[in-house]
Order: sequence, then C-alpha cells, then structure tokens
Amino acid sequence: MRPVVVAAGLNGLMGVAMAAAGAHAFAGDAAAQGWVERAAQFQLLHALAMLAAERMPAAALLFLAGIVGFSGSLYLKAFGLAGWLPGLVTPAGGVCLMLGWAALAAAGAFGRSR
Repeated sequence: MRPVVVAAGLNGLMGVAMAAAGAHAFAGDAAAQGWVERAAQFQLLHALAMLAAERMPAAALLFLAGIVGFSGSLYLKAFGLAGWLPGLVTPAGGVCLMLGWAALAAAGAFGRSR
C-alpha cells in the first residue's frame, strides 16, 4: 500500500466534490462560496504536491496537515461550524503548507528522498 498516494487521491476527490458542492450550496452567499472555492483550490493543488512528495514523508505529512488545517477550517467556516475552532487553525494550516514546500525544496537541494 502507498499511503501518500491514497491520501492524495482522497484529497483530490474531496477537493472536486467540495468545489462542486460549494458552487451550488452557497449560490446566495458570496463569502461562504469564496471560502469553499479557496479551500478546494488549495486542497487540489496540495493533493498533487503530495504525489510529488511521495518519497519525502516529512513534506507529504506537512502537506496533509496543511490541507486539514487550512482547507478544513475554511470548509467548516463556510458551513457555519467553525465557532469551536481556535482562531489560528487556518493560518497554522497555511504555515504547514509552506513548510511542506520548504521540505520539498530542501529534499531536492540536498538530494534526500527519505
């Protein structure tokens, strides 16, 4: 089993599903529609990044944590369910995404794949 590929595939699936659902479910709410659109965009992009990082577990894990924190919190916000989340979840997710890219770059620069 290749867990990073599985996680990337599931995130791609969810990103497409949420983009479609958000376009229809929030047709009258521009703010919520924008949150879902942005969350899905980042989820899809970073699902692909996870595939690129399959042999770099640190980067893949950071991408996954970032998707959950960043995209997940925006989805919850759009559905009105983010009231219980600490205010820093979204930016912390964004930081994880950036650290994932840094880990990917470091792995490339220093020739490390594990």
